[in-house]
Amino acid sequence: MSDVMPAPAPGWRDRFREFREGVTANPRFRAWAARFPLTRPMARKRAGQLFDLCAGFVYSQVLFACVRLKIFDLLHESGPLTEAALAHRLSLPPEGASRLLNAAAALQLTHRRDDGLWTLGPLGAAMIGNPGISAMVEHHALLYADLADPVGMLRRERGGNALSAYWAYSGADSPGGLAPDKVADYSALMAASQPMVAEEVIAAFDFRRHQVLLDVGGGEGAFLAHVAAAAPALRLMLFDLPPVAARGAARFAEKGLAPRAQTFGGDFTTDDLPRGADLISLVRVLHDHDDDVVMGLLRRVREALPPHGRLLVAEPMAGTAGAEAMGDAYFGFYLLAMGRGRPRRPAELQAMLAAAGFAASRLIPTGTPLLTRVLVAEAGVA
Repeated sequence: MSDVMPAPAPGWRDRFREFREGVTANPRFRAWAARFPLTRPMARKRAGQLFDLCAGFVYSQVLFACVRLKIFDLLHESGPLTEAALAHRLSLPPEGASRLLNAAAALQLTHRRDDGLWTLGPLGAAMIGNPGISAMVEHHALLYADLADPVGMLRRERGGNALSAYWAYSGADSPGGLAPDKVADYSALMAASQPMVAEEVIAAFDFRRHQVLLDVGGGEGAFLAHVAAAAPALRLMLFDLPPVAARGAARFAEKGLAPRAQTFGGDFTTDDLPRGADLISLVRVLHDHDDDVVMGLLRRVREALPPHGRLLVAEPMAGTAGAEAMGDAYFGFYLLAMGRGRPRRPAELQAMLAAAGFAASRLIPTGTPLLTRVLVAEAGVA
């Protein structure tokens, strides 16, 4: 008798999808659908989506060139400019400037007015006042280098890439012993991109209900600094690698938060967490680590919390409606290049929280789920 169990019969949704994709794979059907008035719009949409997948790298490089040349800042500060003036200001030959501006206009990054002058497009305007986005675009040059051979990256052991070298702690045998210069770049990048996340989390969760917040893996303290403004009575604690925590202490002193803020240096993958907080936050931390590290960290968080305490998890999550590609496609490959971690769905995180001893957990809505989602877990009685 065979030990192999027969595969269950597919449900009606899977049968319908199988039929639909089988029909779509037929070249004769595609040719007919492109001509028939009722199916033509869908056929054109599918063709456009497929082309965007093929051309996506070029689109990202147009954005990268605009950021590197600071085109958005230039148009914002100077107002509408002629193409010749832009070419001169950007130190580009006329043809190069024309190619870039027209490519950016096609992506809604720039706009050419009826009088021929160039201005910001709707997406270029959205870049103004968002230094974190520009910093991430510049940072992605490392990811693009690693993705030059995606099949090779999938086949070899994780790590050993440009991106994993940038995130120094991801491949270090002893992260706690990293020198300050090894953490400076990535700490600054996280601090630059943190305000967008902080605004989403603060709008979704009332920190004023708590007395002490411990931010684990809190970097330079950018998240805590934003929460401090929203909850003036809240005491602050930051836990990160010793050289990173030192940068956090400097930030707190600079912002006048030192009297209500404490910093702790350590490695949350091995060290116990400081006690005294009734709320602990993990902001963009869990998806950067593998399951064994995450489970160990969640258990240490549970041990550090009092019975009435809470854990707040904020990060992008896989399976987010309207942002499915962000989870398993973007973060799946980004974290592969980084050398550790994986995107997780809310249900996976909730199962891990329950296994770590948390009594209950719930998702709370955020304004931009693509940017971050928020899970709140109750410690309960140990």
